[in-house]
Amino acid sequence: MFFKLVIVILVSLAAAEDLNFTYNGFLSANLSLDGVAQVTSNGLLKLTNDTGLGHAFYPNPVTFKNSSNATAFSFSTTFVFAIRSGLGPRLGGHGIAFVIAPTRGLPRGIPNQYLGVFNETNNGNANNHIFAVELDPVQNPEFGDINNNHVGIDINDLRLVNSTPVGYHALNNGGFRNLTLISGQPMQVWVDYDGIQKQINVTLGPINVDKPHIPLLSLKYDLSTVLNMTMYVGFSSTAGSLVTSHYILGWSFEMNGQAPELVLSQLPKLPPDRRRKKKFAELLEDWELEYGPQRFKYKELYMATKGFREKELLGSGGFGKVYKGILPSSKTEIAVKRVSHESRQGMKEFVAEIISIGRLRHRNLVPLLGYCRRKGELLLVYDYMPNGSLDKYLYDQPVVTLNWRQRFRVIKGVASGLFYLHEEWEQVVVHRDVKASNILLDSEFNAKLGDFGLARLYDHGKDPKTTRIVGTLGYLAPENARLGRDTTHTDVFSFGAFLLEVACGRRPIETQGQDLDVVLVDLVFSCWKRSNILEAIDLNLGSEFVAEEVELVLKLGLLCSHSEPSARPSMRQVVHYLEGDIPLPALSSLGLSSGGLKFAHHEGFDDSATSYPSSMGKEMSYVPESTLLSGGR
Repeated sequence: MFFKLVIVILVSLAAAEDLNFTYNGFLSANLSLDGVAQVTSNGLLKLTNDTGLGHAFYPNPVTFKNSSNATAFSFSTTFVFAIRSGLGPRLGGHGIAFVIAPTRGLPRGIPNQYLGVFNETNNGNANNHIFAVELDPVQNPEFGDINNNHVGIDINDLRLVNSTPVGYHALNNGGFRNLTLISGQPMQVWVDYDGIQKQINVTLGPINVDKPHIPLLSLKYDLSTVLNMTMYVGFSSTAGSLVTSHYILGWSFEMNGQAPELVLSQLPKLPPDRRRKKKFAELLEDWELEYGPQRFKYKELYMATKGFREKELLGSGGFGKVYKGILPSSKTEIAVKRVSHESRQGMKEFVAEIISIGRLRHRNLVPLLGYCRRKGELLLVYDYMPNGSLDKYLYDQPVVTLNWRQRFRVIKGVASGLFYLHEEWEQVVVHRDVKASNILLDSEFNAKLGDFGLARLYDHGKDPKTTRIVGTLGYLAPENARLGRDTTHTDVFSFGAFLLEVACGRRPIETQGQDLDVVLVDLVFSCWKRSNILEAIDLNLGSEFVAEEVELVLKLGLLCSHSEPSARPSMRQVVHYLEGDIPLPALSSLGLSSGGLKFAHHEGFDDSATSYPSSMGKEMSYVPESTLLSGGR
């Protein structure tokens, strides 16, 4: 009896090791689907339905190793996919990924740049045990993406192990030919892993050509450390709330062998290209085709905010009103800012800059998901931040206060976000309004720098142009009043004020009695002069704080508040100081004086630079819309 049982087990393992399946269309396929994934009436596997996130997995576990410490078997898979964008061949949502995962589905995967595979918390975790090949038409610099049309190999992390632009090596020395993922045309992908040579090959080509002899992407990597004994194989995709759909037309897989060829003539047909419909052409002006990340339908935003009713209002100010919404299709929570304008002058330039900013991708920036233009208003769509803005946890006897560990994490997050804006993106982005009320907190109290309504861009190595003074009093650098020029140095000055308000729980300028202003930087400076800088700390912290970290933040706040722009550190240096990579210079060696640290107060400012309550947090900076829309930014 015992020997019979052993034989049964061995036969089962052998069968599992030699598993193969072929789907020439998915009408009769037994797949595990979640999210918005569905099989259409003609047999297409539709992972996304214009918006949302979808997963589709082979329902049974696949044996990849004989034991947990064994070498992973060879495997091969091929599939035909297509990405259809209703906004044209140059604008599309996020991509699609072939995935090998330890579970049937990816319950912790989130939309947008995470492709439904990972999230902010688990991305990069070696315990993920996930291998993926991504086909991504969006460039996310924080993951090291090379462009907005690439194929990449992901191992436990969306920071690509290897990637390359999309294309194929034509047969008979036909050379390399480029392809566009969001062309709307079907393409075929082959993913092959050689368990003996420890070699991953990814090959791609149009549906009407044979498999190219030269892989598009090759990587030497032992997947034995990544794959468990049994895993699940499937697909993940996210449209990122765009008018984009992701299709799989056919799929085959084989363990320890070459994936069976798909019968292309049997594959289901794609639906007609929606871009040919007149109603879509009428929604876009020609110049808007140049921009991303996306354009929402007004009806979609109207439904999401329940008709922009007052109950959904998050705040209001001179720049417009902000409403909470839930996208009907994907159930994604959003914040919608309605910006009214009487004149269309400069709208093209304004939208161009807003959409450029919308391409920013960093874990500590509130992502601009897209926009909508309708009649006399512009609607900007952001991720919703459930814990609101940072200022409500600092001032006016807050109901909930943040402990020092949370505050220090917020500070380091904002520093990382500003460093990305100043040095890591393709252009220099000067935020021009860094302050606690523009720092939003997600569900886990991670900091997200938001409200880019005043931001401006210029090329690396170029001098920014002089503009009108904008921002919020108390955070404006002295040179703003003299020159009206915004640079990364002026952002660092604002960041210095922000450091002090987070550590001290006080606004940069507070009025105490008639005509008496208390300037926070002067207060901290006087404490430092008395060799007791910790005297300035927020009393709400009690004794639960790390003295060395608080002292570092306060001294760094003074250093960033230096009256001379060149004496302030760069955000790169700030990040190193906060991480403890380099020591903070002694303030006494910098020749600081109280007069040298004073704010510019009201000198040289007029009513064009004031502060009003609201935004997605509780406060937003205002500059007359005529100034913004005429390009005077």
